[in-house]
Amino acid sequence: MTGGGSGAQIAQLAGAALVLSGFAASQLGWLTVRSAIYQTVNLVGSLILTAVALNGRLYGFVILNGVWAVVSLIALTRIILGREKAA
Repeated sequence: MTGGGSGAQIAQLAGAALVLSGFAASQLGWLTVRSAIYQTVNLVGSLILTAVALNGRLYGFVILNGVWAVVSLIALTRIILGREKAA
């Protein structure tokens, strides 16, 4: 996947759609940030965007989306292990 290829474009759009759908659902009150669904769409979307950014050597976006993925993974793990109550 290079920055300009159609596969990369599809991946970027899919990753962005996942992250933004979780954000929108949270802002509209459809999901809470403490839900596994919210954290999962953030994790998957940010991992996709991290991979695309790595391939394109876009290191600022690697850091942004990589950190987003790590934070989402930590939150999701806490939810799964019962350390974070769903609201």
